[in-house]
Amino acid sequence: MYYPYSEKVTLEIDARAQLGEGALWHPTENKLYWVNIEGRTLHIYDPVTKENQSFLVKERVGTVVPVKSGGALVALQNGIHFINTQTGTLQFIAHPITHSDIRFNDGKCDPSGRFWVGSMHLRFTEGVASLYRMNTDKTVHKMLDDVTVSNGIAWTKDKKTMYYVDSHLRRIDAFNYNDADGSITNRRTVVTIPEGGGSPDGIALDAEDKIWAALWGANAVGRFDPQTGGLLQKIEVPAPNVSSVAFGGKDLDTLYITTARGELSEAQLAAYPLSGGLFSVKPGVKGVPAEFYTGMITE
Repeated sequence: MYYPYSEKVTLEIDARAQLGEGALWHPTENKLYWVNIEGRTLHIYDPVTKENQSFLVKERVGTVVPVKSGGALVALQNGIHFINTQTGTLQFIAHPITHSDIRFNDGKCDPSGRFWVGSMHLRFTEGVASLYRMNTDKTVHKMLDDVTVSNGIAWTKDKKTMYYVDSHLRRIDAFNYNDADGSITNRRTVVTIPEGGGSPDGIALDAEDKIWAALWGANAVGRFDPQTGGLLQKIEVPAPNVSSVAFGGKDLDTLYITTARGELSEAQLAAYPLSGGLFSVKPGVKGVPAEFYTGMITE
């Protein structure tokens, strides 16, 4: 099977986001959901019309996932909320974080429709953050402790492996994943990013179960083989801090890439003026559809 292929990225939106993140292709709306964490906004981008709808959520927003019955969940600094994506109205669901200097960061839904979301300290304090799982009955369970910067998370097609990133460790780990109850065991490292290769941030799996990772600090996205740990493909991005990736487009053959400009120096911004933009590329492989949160939300 041949898929359109080009390693040259295209600028979709010159968004100038302080911290673009959370890219996710909505499988039925055919739009890209993404967030600007420090800008406290949820964005819904239609690549056909080039319209980028924005909702100000008034708190730092770590990630967004679609809800099966409509709307989405957003992980805000003051808790997990449901957002009506027609009106922007927010509805509080749960808030397991008790420390005011710790916020939610990246997260996604697993194959059974549970919402997993991690956290990080605003000053990157080591080991004080966690990874949580919100079940479809809205109960929240702490799944991991001793986390520094909880980031990308993804599940294999056979529903047996979960990949997970704590960016501070500069590696991608795997867990045995039990889809029946959402439990994880047997943590091990499958990819280690070499010195100077950046830190892994958001991740996505392609249809071949290979891992695509945003490489923060390295101007790039990498495709990694979790069986060998090897780098298979590298796509250069005209922004040092690459934060998240998501396969989208009608055929899931476009990789969307978010970036950030908030931590860059004046010299870096002059060298990389498109930092904070939303980019796309045709990497030559297809992705897999995002999962919905399947719990019931009553507005």
